[in-house]
Amino acid sequence: MQRLIGVEEELLIVDPHSGRTMPLGDRLVANAEASRTGPARSRASLQKVSPPAGIVLEHEAKLEQVESILPPLLALDEVGNAILAGRKLADLAARTLGARVAALATSVVPGSTHLTENPRYETIGELFGLTMKEQLTCGMHIHVTVRDKDEGVAVLDRIRPWLHVLLALSANSPMWAGIDTGYSSYRYQAWMRWPSAGSYDRFGSAQEYRQLVRALVATGVILDPGMVYFDARLSTHNPTVEIRAPDVCLDPEHAVGIAGLARALVNTAAAEAHAGRAPDPFPTSLMRLAMWSASRYGLNQTLWDPNSRGPREARVVVDALLRYVGAALRASGDEERVRAAVTSILESGTGSEVQCQTLSRTGSLAEVVAESIRRTHPGA
Repeated sequence: MQRLIGVEEELLIVDPHSGRTMPLGDRLVANAEASRTGPARSRASLQKVSPPAGIVLEHEAKLEQVESILPPLLALDEVGNAILAGRKLADLAARTLGARVAALATSVVPGSTHLTENPRYETIGELFGLTMKEQLTCGMHIHVTVRDKDEGVAVLDRIRPWLHVLLALSANSPMWAGIDTGYSSYRYQAWMRWPSAGSYDRFGSAQEYRQLVRALVATGVILDPGMVYFDARLSTHNPTVEIRAPDVCLDPEHAVGIAGLARALVNTAAAEAHAGRAPDPFPTSLMRLAMWSASRYGLNQTLWDPNSRGPREARVVVDALLRYVGAALRASGDEERVRAAVTSILESGTGSEVQCQTLSRTGSLAEVVAESIRRTHPGA
């Protein structure tokens, strides 16, 4: 089966001078939409922000964010071009408002957040109080097509031991509102405040998955299946597995590599399921600790190794993942580009390391944001 990849990138809207977030999401999306459907004058004035085919910008929960949603694509070259195009679309629309967009998973500079006007978001705000008020995180969600929900659940059960490696490779949120947190991905820590977020149990079948989702909603704690925030889940509206663990990546080529790894994981897991290989019986509590360690240290210390069942040097665990999905990478023709992206991450650092190095060099939070804008849009 040739599996398509769909990528959703959440991006921050920032002041290019101060680095502060700006509550312009509704206006930014409206500007981009006007370039397609507005009157002739609007189309002419916003011609530069006319979106590429299939790429749309959507509101997020906070006005300081915007989401770039790519269409399902087959080749990694297409995915890479679409990621760049989506970022450019959002940035050009932001520039019409005196802002820029940056692929930052948390806000570097302190500032307030503003809820997007939406009845669902307002209800979530009433239910979750400070958690929703402070919520401002940007992830990368990777959709990979599956044959049906049964195959999707079989995949979910088998990719659990490797999701923390994707988080470590993508880590891009060491700062939280002006504070150097000491974490490589503080986004993941903030996200874990939601009661339905994080690692998940093995399900066994699509029926058991559906029963669990219904039971979670029936508690009244969450509003609907859309609030089942597992690190990976079945999409509520597409025939896909949705991998939600990674931070949004600062470097677009790193995002391409992680998307390719995600597809290879899905292909490998599906092949194991069809061959009758049972998923590894790791407890969810162990998966939570593996994710915490990846969030805390990224690639700078050890990661939990599914093979040895213990901590090993991060590079060794990354190599283990590449070996595990190697056949799938070769079959899809993705191996060269994925390995190049992973090598770049290991040699030049994650987005988290870039932010910390910039802060150490300049002592300026605003310059961290400025450097992040430059890296979000290479060659611009």
